[in-house]
Amino acid sequence: MEERFDAGRKVIREMFGDKFLAAFQEQVESGGFGSTAGRLALGSAFADVWGRPGLERKYRSMVVMGALIALRTPHEFKNHVRAALNNGCTVAEVEEVIIQTIPYVGFPAAAIALGAAGEVLQELGLLKPGQSAEDRGLR
Repeated sequence: MEERFDAGRKVIREMFGDKFLAAFQEQVESGGFGSTAGRLALGSAFADVWGRPGLERKYRSMVVMGALIALRTPHEFKNHVRAALNNGCTVAEVEEVIIQTIPYVGFPAAAIALGAAGEVLQELGLLKPGQSAEDRGLR
């Protein structure tokens, strides 16, 4: 079981970085509220699913971003935009994923995702202030 958790921690570190992993690990080890869900995510989502062969992480990121757009979860979407960039997606590909979802989930869901992605891209210095739709009052 520990080998599985080690595999999950490796994936988290590669996708989200050491700071995120430390906070995640602290929550899992706390034994407090949410720690069981964290252990399930560590072993199941990160070790078993993200660690599978068959799709490059870049493409897994695209699939997850599409699902999170449909679910209208901007906080989690922001985390996965960061992961997507670490997994090899470009800014243009992140935007294309959002555009690809429009016929299926609608403009409101895409607008939420564009706003969330814009915040992350600005934070990372990949989008200058004033360049996002939200900066132009379109949110």
